[in-house]
Amino acid sequence: MVYLASASPRRRELLAQIGIDCLVMPADIDESQLPGEGVEAYALRLAGAKARRVWERVRTPAPRPVVAADTVVVAGSELLGKPAGLDDCRRMLGRLSGAVHEVLTAVAVVSAAGETAAVSRSQVRFRPLAPEEIDAYWRSGEPADKAGGYAIQGRAAVFIRELRGSYSGVMGLPLFETAQLLAAHGLRVLA
Repeated sequence: MVYLASASPRRRELLAQIGIDCLVMPADIDESQLPGEGVEAYALRLAGAKARRVWERVRTPAPRPVVAADTVVVAGSELLGKPAGLDDCRRMLGRLSGAVHEVLTAVAVVSAAGETAAVSRSQVRFRPLAPEEIDAYWRSGEPADKAGGYAIQGRAAVFIRELRGSYSGVMGLPLFETAQLLAAHGLRVLA
């Protein structure tokens, strides 16, 4: 059992996939990128801050580890967050259309043993998208709360021509890295 510093149902499902039960305790932090901060440093900082925030709330003599993650989508040098509306979604998906972009997911684990973190990097290639496809996708409601304006595990799967890296990392919690971090904190995965 771990604490999950996220309200994401996808992260909860991914932990369950590797046999980890969790108690959901979202962390409310400022997610603004600092001036001059690189995307990997940004993702690591946010994941660590989320984990530490929840750790401070739940610390007891024998606490469970806290797992937190942060996913960023990068097209060229632009960080693509969650779309603010249809026009922003059109801009984002138009930027991803027919191109390769990078998805970084940082994972942090905090326990009595300390804090560890790792980053998963994946490259995703979209096929060219027609404007009416982007509008229909927006109407589905799926892209509204997703970094980069899409969910690889959802309807946007038909947009993806190629993935190099971690499918679960693009979903929001890279299972390979998460399992390694949890093992370092004494939690057996799939045992």
